[in-house]
Amino acid sequence: MQRPIYLDCHATTPLDPRVLEAMLPYFTEHFGNPASTTHAYGWAAEAAVKQSREVLAEAIAASPEEIVFTSGATEANNLAIKGVAEAYFSRGRHLITVQTEHSAVLDPCCYLQSLGFEVTFLPVQSDGLINLKQLEQAFRPDTILVSVMAANNEIGVLQPLAEIGAICRSRGVLFHTDAAQAIAKIPLSVEAMQIDLMSLTAHKVYGPKGIGALYVRRRQPRVQLAAQLHGGGQERGMRSGTLYPPQIVGFAKAVELGLAELETETQRQIQLRDRLWQRLSQLPGVYLNGHPTQRLPGNLNISVADVDGQALLLGLQPIIAVSSGSACSAAKIEPSHVLSALGRSEKLAFASIRFGIGRFNTEAEIDRAGKGAIATIQSLRL
Repeated sequence: MQRPIYLDCHATTPLDPRVLEAMLPYFTEHFGNPASTTHAYGWAAEAAVKQSREVLAEAIAASPEEIVFTSGATEANNLAIKGVAEAYFSRGRHLITVQTEHSAVLDPCCYLQSLGFEVTFLPVQSDGLINLKQLEQAFRPDTILVSVMAANNEIGVLQPLAEIGAICRSRGVLFHTDAAQAIAKIPLSVEAMQIDLMSLTAHKVYGPKGIGALYVRRRQPRVQLAAQLHGGGQERGMRSGTLYPPQIVGFAKAVELGLAELETETQRQIQLRDRLWQRLSQLPGVYLNGHPTQRLPGNLNISVADVDGQALLLGLQPIIAVSSGSACSAAKIEPSHVLSALGRSEKLAFASIRFGIGRFNTEAEIDRAGKGAIATIQSLRL
């Protein structure tokens, strides 16, 4: 039985064989603990972690000391948001974020609200972009953090990070961005964009699951964070726990490959995305969700009128592996909060498809996927 075409790369990506090859020696031959600095096994592991830290730092124009390894972007987001709130609560208890953020940002913010913090959840425009004037108006004297994701995990929209960073810096407020979907897919520079905290993960960029990082600015300004995990004091006390060299090496290799192929892969994925949209848009009642061009190269999110959302996904399952939104919310029987924020009706939000085109997808697969999706939609409308 032929497996469906995988077009869910915003949920996760397959491990690149070149990444696996880089990881393998650190499971067996170089198995030491990076914190064991009294013998050769620990030295080899420590050296691998150091080199990987340098690769990740260079990818975002940071310094290696500013990279804190975590278990993924969810932990990085929690460390950034809760860590800032705890460290700066004497200065203020107000945070600003966006309605379309991932739950790994929204839920920590709601948790802080239960502790007495106040959070402003900014709306978005119909194309998914925030209104910068509304952001400026949301600042208060007690605002301590702004958190705006780089690339949306559902609709792929790219927020104007440099403009947001400039606004935050002019007001002396820390700026955090969840860049889980953006790393090695779009150019990122914490200096040019004036970002103070950036959450990263490996499994969205053909690396292993279970490893991520948080960039924490060390100068101008030096960001203070309250640790959320306490123990051995690893990662300069910000995140205790034994580091896992195979995953860290894989993370760095995945980012290195992504950056090396960024230009060519961006153009290739845009062509595939536009090819798919050209076919699907010929059907009446098919709507594009999010900005048409200011989005991730491999993202296409559509809503389909006059079909049942659950029947649509079930009908597509044998042909293509896609989702209607965040994998973290797949079990929830409610419309996407992202599409609702865009103004989509509940029925259209339910009847949505998120196509995540990736490195290993071919033009032939895109044509088969488009043909299958059109046939499924047409059959459901009979």
